[in-house]
Amino acid sequence: MKTYSQKANEIKREWWLIDASSLPLGKLAVVIADKLMGKSKITYTPHIDNGDYVVVVNAKNIQVTGDKMTKKMYYRHSGFPGGLKELKLEEVIEKNPSVAIREAVKGMLPKNKLAADRLARLRIFDGVEHTHAAQNPKEIK
Repeated sequence: MKTYSQKANEIKREWWLIDASSLPLGKLAVVIADKLMGKSKITYTPHIDNGDYVVVVNAKNIQVTGDKMTKKMYYRHSGFPGGLKELKLEEVIEKNPSVAIREAVKGMLPKNKLAADRLARLRIFDGVEHTHAAQNPKEIK
């Protein structure tokens, strides 16, 4: 028996729709990262990017457990002395809720050359409406 290795011309991508209000943020990020990497497919090959497109709706209604809304911090640095900026999760959700989901999914993806292309296939919308109805995304329950 031989190990199957998928070729780049054999990739078939699908579209998936996920409601962000159905799962806590961490479990949502695991499901999204799994679809972006293609690990749920039987043709999964680690060095080939065979993942699918993922559309996330209701990003403003994400759930978290415990005190994460007030205690989870997001940091960034300007590169200048004293340039550390920090925001709480509730402030991030208030300003731009897609950042919280994108950062959680980015942390779940492997840190390699394929990560940027995988993350580019993630589409996040604040409300129920999205612009990818023509692709007929399948809903994940």
